[in-house]
Amino acid sequence: SDPQKRDKDITHIYVAGIPQAQAGEFKNMVSDQFTDWEAPQLPGVGAGNTFSYSMELKPTQVTTIRNQAIQQAMTTIDRRINSLGVTEPTIAEYGRAEDFELVVELPSVDDPTRVRDIIQSTALLELKLVREGPFPSREAALGAHGGILPPDTQLLPGKNQAQGGGPDNWYIVDRIAAITGRDLTGADPGTGADGAPAVNFTLTRDGGVRFSQVTGANVGRNLAVVLDNRVMDAPTIDSQIGERGIIEHLQSIQQSSDLALLLRSGALPASITTMSEAVVGPSLGADSIRHGVIAAIVGFLAIVAFMLFYYHGAGVNADVALALNLLILIAAFVFIGATLTLPGIAGIILTVGMGVDSNVLVFERIREEIRQGKAVGSAIEAGFSNAFRTILDTHVTTVVSAFILFAFGTGPIRGFAVTLTIGLLANLFTSVFVSRVIFDWLLTRREKGAELSI
Repeated sequence: SDPQKRDKDITHIYVAGIPQAQAGEFKNMVSDQFTDWEAPQLPGVGAGNTFSYSMELKPTQVTTIRNQAIQQAMTTIDRRINSLGVTEPTIAEYGRAEDFELVVELPSVDDPTRVRDIIQSTALLELKLVREGPFPSREAALGAHGGILPPDTQLLPGKNQAQGGGPDNWYIVDRIAAITGRDLTGADPGTGADGAPAVNFTLTRDGGVRFSQVTGANVGRNLAVVLDNRVMDAPTIDSQIGERGIIEHLQSIQQSSDLALLLRSGALPASITTMSEAVVGPSLGADSIRHGVIAAIVGFLAIVAFMLFYYHGAGVNADVALALNLLILIAAFVFIGATLTLPGIAGIILTVGMGVDSNVLVFERIREEIRQGKAVGSAIEAGFSNAFRTILDTHVTTVVSAFILFAFGTGPIRGFAVTLTIGLLANLFTSVFVSRVIFDWLLTRREKGAELSI
């Protein structure tokens, strides 16, 4: 029999024309080969004593597929945004579970239109053999076959036609792709033989073997480079091709860079539509940021005062090292283009606290050595030597924790981890090296026999 099929939506398929004698066989086939589907029979009998069925995806499987699609979309979007250099993006599910909605928040984006296009692009790359074409219009392609395409083919527009641009060609291509974006291992912007922008791509070993077989068996035919159901190019296969290929005739260097980024990050599991878009000014979070900055300043001044009170002259040493620590941290923020957020401020405050902790360890060791009767120079030497291992251990363990936060966290959590890591590395430099240099400088200017103010 030749039953008619019609997709109702993503979870339903309508099947008609099943002969009564084969109804049981059809149900057994669904049970054995389509275990995630149910096929209830629709009421009534069709022409020729046939039955109709509505194949429905089981609710549990719908939930599983939905969750997988959402997670894959979030992961892919996150890779694309991070490749753009956007710091601390927030990507999360929004609304009800059945809404299939995501919210994406990006701080300090200079070109929102470009970022939106990159996020929305499905980036589904397919290499398909051209059956016929190019045709000047869709009607011409269909007319060549009496309005019905040959089996296992599809009609795709060229890049200009798909974008609503000027005249372009239409192609009849194989429905099944020889190679897809899943077979890629890398993609980089470059230039083609004519010097125009292009994208060079590399295939996996298995993909390269398949591509080599397809191109070797079809030398002289055209191969369509299809991106999001749009024929970007349809070059002739001159010889057998292995694991490397190129997408040529791109419009600009920016387009080649963006396309390479999209191919590296992988295709989205489904197309994305922008429901709403808003640009939020810095004033919305200014109050929270202001309170965070005030907290950091108050904490810093309190620590400065405490170190001066408790360690006297040596407290100046600690305060200078602490100020230098903050300067290095701020300079690093400016260099990498980081955005100041509340988690980032929290990381700065934690860094200040750990910086003081390192100075306290060193100063207490020096005090202990002086109480034991050692000379000031020897006490300073022993104090730094004995405290260094403890300082190094605490910093290394905290940096490891920050790496774990960065690896498994998202958005602000990763920003906190970056701030903490930079601050700890700066602190290790200032509390051990800079502080020691200051002490050595003071020793050269100290009068012989004078006590160390600590």
